[in-house]
Amino acid sequence: MTAETLPIELRRAIIQLARTPRLLVACDYDGTLAPIVADPERARPLPESVNALRSLAALPATTIAVISGRALRDLATLSRLPAEVHLVGSHGSEFDVGFVHELDAAAKDRLTRVRRAIEEIVADAPGVHLEFKPASVAVHSRRAEPEIGERVFEAVRQGPCTWPDIQVTEGKAVIELAVIQTDKGHALDVLRHQVAASAAFFIGDDVTDEKAFIRLAGPDLGVKVGDGESAAEYRIPDTAEVALVLAFLLEERRNWLYGEQAVPIERLTMLSNERSVALVTPDARLTWLCHPEPDSAAIFADLLGGPSAGHFSIKPERNGLPLGQRYVPGTMTVETRWSKLLVTDYLDHYAPPQRTDLVRVISGDTTALVTFAPRPEFGQVPVSLVAEDDGLRVLGTSDPIVLRSPGVHWQVTSDGQHDTAQAIVAVHPGSPVVLELRCGTDDLTAAETPEAERRGRADRYWSEWLGTLDLPKTQRELVARSALTLRGLQHGETGAFLAAATSSLPEEIGGVRNWDYRYCWVRDAALSAQALVSLGSLAEAEAYLGWLHTVLGTLTSPERLHPLYTLHGTTLGPEAVLDTLPGYAGSRPVRVGNLANQQVQLDVFGPVVDLVKKLTEARGKLTDEDWRMVQAMAEAVTRRWHEPDHGIWEERAAPRHRVYSKVMCWVTLDRAIALGESFGREVDPEWVKLRETIRADVLEHGWNDEVQSFTTAYDGTDLDAATLHIGLSGLIDPADERFQATVTATEAELRSGVTVYRYHRDDGLPGSEGGWHLCAAWMIEAYLLTGRRTEAEELFQQMVDCAGPTGLLPEEYDPVAERSLGNHPQAYSHLGLIRCAQLLDA
Repeated sequence: MTAETLPIELRRAIIQLARTPRLLVACDYDGTLAPIVADPERARPLPESVNALRSLAALPATTIAVISGRALRDLATLSRLPAEVHLVGSHGSEFDVGFVHELDAAAKDRLTRVRRAIEEIVADAPGVHLEFKPASVAVHSRRAEPEIGERVFEAVRQGPCTWPDIQVTEGKAVIELAVIQTDKGHALDVLRHQVAASAAFFIGDDVTDEKAFIRLAGPDLGVKVGDGESAAEYRIPDTAEVALVLAFLLEERRNWLYGEQAVPIERLTMLSNERSVALVTPDARLTWLCHPEPDSAAIFADLLGGPSAGHFSIKPERNGLPLGQRYVPGTMTVETRWSKLLVTDYLDHYAPPQRTDLVRVISGDTTALVTFAPRPEFGQVPVSLVAEDDGLRVLGTSDPIVLRSPGVHWQVTSDGQHDTAQAIVAVHPGSPVVLELRCGTDDLTAAETPEAERRGRADRYWSEWLGTLDLPKTQRELVARSALTLRGLQHGETGAFLAAATSSLPEEIGGVRNWDYRYCWVRDAALSAQALVSLGSLAEAEAYLGWLHTVLGTLTSPERLHPLYTLHGTTLGPEAVLDTLPGYAGSRPVRVGNLANQQVQLDVFGPVVDLVKKLTEARGKLTDEDWRMVQAMAEAVTRRWHEPDHGIWEERAAPRHRVYSKVMCWVTLDRAIALGESFGREVDPEWVKLRETIRADVLEHGWNDEVQSFTTAYDGTDLDAATLHIGLSGLIDPADERFQATVTATEAELRSGVTVYRYHRDDGLPGSEGGWHLCAAWMIEAYLLTGRRTEAEELFQQMVDCAGPTGLLPEEYDPVAERSLGNHPQAYSHLGLIRCAQLLDA
């Protein structure tokens, strides 16, 4: 038998239950795990059920218990279940851990009287068996003649059962008399409270199990084994199907917690139209899309929750393997190819305002299976799908969503909460099938512009822009893709840059270092814009500075500038956890928002003023508005440079006097002075004095003789890759022995083969992380500045080799597990690659 033999309604209920954040699984023993046998001492659990329970107990956020009428000692001896499975005996009066009931004197006296009375009743009743437990006596009649058993039971009912303070529980061929008040329902409640379960599953066969079934409510699930009236919602015939139920629950729970097959992060490919971003897998599954903005809730969150969190998939009906995926050169259009099938994806660049329009074109000579499973608000809003002649309507959302698919015949199914649509589509040469996902409208009519013309228009937008850039010869195509990625991460309406397209892709598989990067960091955005300026494109920097001017206009002083904002320049709400999503490859929690919004990061001014300097030099003009901002930032540094801060890495620990932050304060003044002198603006003489004061302070307090290096902060000996900026920024001459020693110390401490870690100190968070591509880029630049070109070229090639097949880089790389980590694609990584290619080209 397989799980497919279970009733479909039960399978759907189990699938839903498996997705609860904290699951309690409890079951009876006799008649559930173990078949009923004539000799109760030979009742052994089915091995398949034991294996399923053991595997379930090994999963995170999953608690397993067996609640039996047997005495705890006998249950443990007979079941031989692993220690990970909690045992509860005597209908809940005996817990294996933490809940052993000590009987008071009165209860002990009652128990003695009950035992004596029952022993007298069964003295002449062959086949009747007594089971003595710490707080009860059970009378079993399974091995007695029916008339003898009934005579004994009647005497017990008329005698001890009527005594005060005696709890009676009747089951199949058993009566149990307890001297304390307890039952399986109470035991289930105790366990639920102990582990803070968000849902409970109970499976049992006896009438005593009904007290547990009646305690189930809401997302809980109860399954009755065998015949008889029951409060359980579902029923299965025997213990063999119990094993099937447990195995199916294990499979669904494991898939939900860990992801069925998490796609390597670097193999995910981004679509963009400068308004929206989306990610597709190498087999053309739309795995991530948020609407109406990239920092809004996800409609498809398969990336962080598996298929149940929403996906839009296209593949050959017969499940062929894809041959490859690529960007159409010079564009943000993605092609995924099989032997006889081609799927072309792009976000419509000229869609109406407030719309997210994703176009998927299926071409070839075969049949394709299309699955459309939208799950708005990260899957927290139930939706239904309605098929019409021209496509599908998504009902139940606050913002309208439709899928235009004329001629496609959909089959709509439900898992009890969400609908999913599937279709078999026949494609023929010269007759592509076009699917148009439209978010923000209920319009299913044909677009005014033919699809081929819309695609060509979108492609030309990107390729014509790319044609204006001054690209280096070193890794020219990869630099072009990095430039397109940075441009794709810029929000065209506002000018803000996303730090990355995703939230909560882990810095450690299975770890808690999962952050939301779908916002605009003042620092990151300035560096992204500066990278594009260096390639000859100024419009992005102009748009970003316009966004920043607007943000600053809401503040009384740049001193109050937050490290990050939403794409529309507003402050973020509280950081929240989505515990309904299991995370990429089981990496939880999934976070929305970012607590770094409230931190003090004094380094943010330096990259902004440096950007203004580079942009001003490129355009040959310093605007009054930009100069006023530079002045304000210089004044902010004047007032605050001496304070400790949380720094570039946003550590959630106490602020420190960080070398990198001090260096960036120096950069703020140094670039401000240079700007003023170059463009005839009045420079405050105090800036010049303070620039030298900060430099002297860093050189005195940042250098550590013990480690022969500039350190992370003034108060320790730990090293930080960001400290390399003491030379990269020009604060110290790269020929200075102290900088060369710092490069050597950083290399020895933080470089691991193909990558460079930020630091190795305890930052207050559990777990570890990978090396950062940005830190590797800094190391490459440091190598070049110190005359070590061979090492620079080698490390750059290793960085290039980490890119995915479509040229994208996430945040980090784990050199031990040899896998990519972190949010994707990451602006930091791509701007670092551009910088290194330019330097190596010189």
